[in-house]
Amino acid sequence: IDLGTTNSLVAYCFDSGPRVLGGGSDGTIVPSVVRYASDGGTVVGEAARRARAEHGARTVSSAKRLMGRSARETAAFAAGGAAKLVEGPRGLAALDVGDRVVLPQEVAAEILKELRRVAEADLGTAVRRAVITVPAYFDDAQRQATRDAARLAGLDAVRGVNEPTAPSRAYGLGQTGRGERIAVYAL
Repeated sequence: IDLGTTNSLVAYCFDSGPRVLGGGSDGTIVPSVVRYASDGGTVVGEAARRARAEHGARTVSSAKRLMGRSARETAAFAAGGAAKLVEGPRGLAALDVGDRVVLPQEVAAEILKELRRVAEADLGTAVRRAVITVPAYFDDAQRQATRDAARLAGLDAVRGVNEPTAPSRAYGLGQTGRGERIAVYAL
């Protein structure tokens, strides 16, 4: 799973190689946006992104930037966001979405649930374990918040792979049996 700041997606490595899961030939890219409805439900992805103007105070995007960090150190990241940044448990960053306060990993969990749904629909089987990409600069607290989000989504995060490493693995680095020299650009 590529749990991105802006967009997320899920892929599976078949014997023939990796394939992004979901919809058409390019798979399904899910905007990393969650809207918390007044009835307690959530809307994830494109529908949440489209409704952001109408339901701004209940819509969260870019929550990944806040995961595992304090409210004080993330104030600059949250500036301009519609959902209000508040201090959560142990001083962690949290978001006020109207009638409740959510942690960034709870937002990420909603995105992971949607990606799990996409994978299960495409693969035709239950998905319980996943490898999740994380930025190379994530510290231990941010990596733990990612694992917590996976747990909340009903997934066992068996590994966190640094984002610059993920493309190398997806394209078969080390599969040829001979020495290779590659360059990975994380833009």
